[in-house]
Amino acid sequence: MTLPGDLLLRPAVELAGLVRRGELSAVELVEHSLRRIDALQPSLNAFTHVEHEGALRAARAIARGDGRPFAGVPIAIKDNRAVAGMPLTNCSDLFADYVPDYDANCVRRLRDAGFVIVGKTSLPEMGILPTTEPRRFGPARNPWAADRTPGGSSGGSAVAVAAGMVPIAHGNDGGGSIRIPAACCGLVGLKPARGRVSAGPDAGHSFLAVDGVLARTVGDCAAALDVLAGYEPGDASWAPPPAAPFRELAQSPAGSLRIALVLEGAFEDAVLDGMCERAALDAAGLLERLGHRVAPLRAPWVRPGLLADFTRAFGPLVSLATLQGQRLRGRDLEPADVEPLTYEMFERARSQDALEMACAQVTLERTAREIVRALSPYDAVLTPALAQRPVPVGEIHGNGPDPWGCYRRSAMFTPYTAVVNVTGLPAVSLPLYHGDDGLPLAIQLIGRPAGEAELLALCAQLERALPWASRTPAALA
Repeated sequence: MTLPGDLLLRPAVELAGLVRRGELSAVELVEHSLRRIDALQPSLNAFTHVEHEGALRAARAIARGDGRPFAGVPIAIKDNRAVAGMPLTNCSDLFADYVPDYDANCVRRLRDAGFVIVGKTSLPEMGILPTTEPRRFGPARNPWAADRTPGGSSGGSAVAVAAGMVPIAHGNDGGGSIRIPAACCGLVGLKPARGRVSAGPDAGHSFLAVDGVLARTVGDCAAALDVLAGYEPGDASWAPPPAAPFRELAQSPAGSLRIALVLEGAFEDAVLDGMCERAALDAAGLLERLGHRVAPLRAPWVRPGLLADFTRAFGPLVSLATLQGQRLRGRDLEPADVEPLTYEMFERARSQDALEMACAQVTLERTAREIVRALSPYDAVLTPALAQRPVPVGEIHGNGPDPWGCYRRSAMFTPYTAVVNVTGLPAVSLPLYHGDDGLPLAIQLIGRPAGEAELLALCAQLERALPWASRTPAALA
């Protein structure tokens, strides 16, 4: 059967319907995905591992009438979560050829929903930076412009979806790592609320990071959240369940909302690009035309020292992966094992005493309470997604002589995302516009605590008003 070239640009829920009705077999769909990956991987470098045989074996077990929500749909998993039988590298030489024999909770839920895992996708080493240029695998490239970053840390997943290799991909977000690549690659990127998705079995709770997906549509993000969300035995905390499935609630009327417009980033010295500012202002006008009330608000997160406090908490979080790799090696970490930034961050985390770490955590929790309280009069907050356009490949990476300079430079690129992780609020990057430079131009919407349902309904309203899913990048021409 000859399949259309744009098949994998269709929503994942639509593809699952085709398989369920027998209009397309799971094997045909997965074969199509694997051919697309093989054709585009040499130029875009999205994947660290492609699972040809295992994916086809899983697809053969899926028959017409399979009632699972995503039966037969190919998906890619970011290479920092365990998938049984596939390499787990964190895009670092430190992990060598480690292959876990278990699935992370989020991966098991995706499998149980019928997804077929076709491979693992690239990230910056240990997921530290908002670009994807690991030394081990080389840079992933933006399908819209190969000389530009696809963002990070879920950059490989964003490339895979934007280029039509898979219709949806897994990611996670500890400082913007879903929303940033979604903004760079013209996708919808939802960071769920804190506690919405289990971090198990490797962790019981994460203050900053949460798993999710990158997709072309709001509906796919909502349906995938229904799969990923919920308590797992042993979870230290979890978000309250929604009143109905997120996929249904996303189609509810958004009502007339009070929305704050915030243009200041959270980190000192960040300069807002004019195109990014215009996108936020244009989105504010669109929201008003849709019946919402938009009011400018001075950012409640502008405060000295926030980047330093965030780093004191974020550094140990990403260094846990480095520690895991060190234990797999059975020896102390050596500078040559990892990139300079990874080594510096690990050494700083190790030298940070317990009291300093605890103080940083308490400071961030207090900051989160203050920000959430300041935003409580509003139903949502609108900001630019990024402060700058997607930076050139080679500009921000962990391999140079000034690793902390690159880290600080990355904060100037993405000053609107990490603060949302501090608050634990849900947030979405939406590719409403297209820039004069030919690249996607996104905005960010932040919701109320555990308020993904209302946030998704607002996003779906914007999607109906200004559709974006039919836009395709240069790599597909």
